[in-house]
Amino acid sequence: MSLNSTPSSERIHIGLFGKRNAGKSSLINAITNQDLAIVSNMKGTTTDPVMKAMELLPLGPVVFIDTAGLDDTGELGEKRVEKAKKMLHKTDIALLVIDRQEGMDEVDEEVLELIKSLHIPYLVVYNKCDLSHFDKETKDTIYVSSKTKEHIKELKDKIASLKPEKDQRALAHDLVPSGSIVVLVIPIDASAPKGRLILPQQQVIRDLLDDGDIPVVCRESELEKTLKKIEKPALVITDSQAFAYVSKVVPDDIPLTSFSILMARYKGALHVTYHGIKSIDQLQDGDHVLISEGCTHHRTCKDIGTVKIPNWLKNYTGKDLIIETSSGFSFPSDLSAYKMIIHCGGCMLNEREVVHRMEEAVKQGVPITNYGMAIAYMNGILDRSMQIIKDNDNE
Repeated sequence: MSLNSTPSSERIHIGLFGKRNAGKSSLINAITNQDLAIVSNMKGTTTDPVMKAMELLPLGPVVFIDTAGLDDTGELGEKRVEKAKKMLHKTDIALLVIDRQEGMDEVDEEVLELIKSLHIPYLVVYNKCDLSHFDKETKDTIYVSSKTKEHIKELKDKIASLKPEKDQRALAHDLVPSGSIVVLVIPIDASAPKGRLILPQQQVIRDLLDDGDIPVVCRESELEKTLKKIEKPALVITDSQAFAYVSKVVPDDIPLTSFSILMARYKGALHVTYHGIKSIDQLQDGDHVLISEGCTHHRTCKDIGTVKIPNWLKNYTGKDLIIETSSGFSFPSDLSAYKMIIHCGGCMLNEREVVHRMEEAVKQGVPITNYGMAIAYMNGILDRSMQIIKDNDNE
C-alpha cells in the first residue's frame, strides 16, 4: 500500500449485485468513466468478485465490488453465488442492478430482502433503459443507461446521499492530551515488511500527528535507551509480539497498550474481543482453535498467526490443541467446530466485515478475541494494557 493512498479498509465499499448480464460491469464503467470491468454480452463474464479501488466524486475514496450473477447455475455457479452474497458483509452501499427489459424477479427479490435484513443502504438500479423506457425514479430506485450514460450523474448523486455516517472514532490520540509524547515500539524482524511499516503502525502515527502529538518510534532493542531520553511519555504502544519484553521495560506508571488492541477499539470490536478472552482458560485437549487473519501475506518461520500464537497458546494452556488458520476473505461461515477464535486486529478489513465476523461468532456461541488481547492475557498484562482505554471510554 502506498503511504499516500487511502487504505482499502478505510474506503466506502460499493457492491453491485444482480443476475447475469444485468449490466453490473458496464454500470461500473459508466459510473467511473473508465474501463475498470470486463464487459461482454455473454452471461457469466464476471466469476469471482472483483474489487476496484478508486476516487469517486462526490464520495471520495471508494472500492467497487463487482460480483458474479446471482442466477448462475450448476455446482460451480452455486459457489459463485455464495461468494457474491458473502460480499454483502463488506458492502457499505449496495446497488441491485436489474435489466429494465426483464424486470425484477424472484432472484432479485431474494437478494433485496437479504440486503434489507443486513441494514445496508441500497438502490435498485434499472439498467439498459436505452432499450426500453425511463420510468420515474423513487427514493430507492433509479433508471439508467450504461450505454448512453443517461441518468448516471443522478445515480452518482444518489449513491453519495447514502454515504454511511461513520463514528469519528480515533485510534490513539484521544487517549492522551494533545501535544503528548507517545512512544511506538515497532520490532524489525524477519516478519516485518521490507522497506515499510505495517498498516496499523502507519495509521497510528498519522492519527497522533493529526492531533499535534509527538510520536517517537523505536525498536524494542532501543526502548530502554529511548525511555531514558524522554522524561515520561504519555503512552507506550507496542507491537503485540513484543508485549512481554516491553511490559518489563516500561515502568508501571506509564500507560501501555498495543496496536492490535487499538485496532479492535477502532473497528468496533473491543467489547466482544475483551469479553471473549477468558475462554482461553476453558480450553481442553483436542479443542479446535481458529486463528484468523484478514489479510494474506508471505509466511515466515516466525509468523505470528501460524507459529508464535499457536506456540504461546499451547504453552499457556498446557493442552494439546488443534490449531486451524484462515486468512483473507476465507473466514468460515460455520464456526461450530471451534471452541475459540483468535482474530487479528483487522486492519485490512473494513469495519462492516470486522463487525460481521464478531456478530457471527457471538450468534454461534463461539468466544472470539484478538491477537493483542490474547498475547497480553497470556503474559498477565491485559488489565494494564486495557486501563488507559477503560479510563477514557468508561468501559
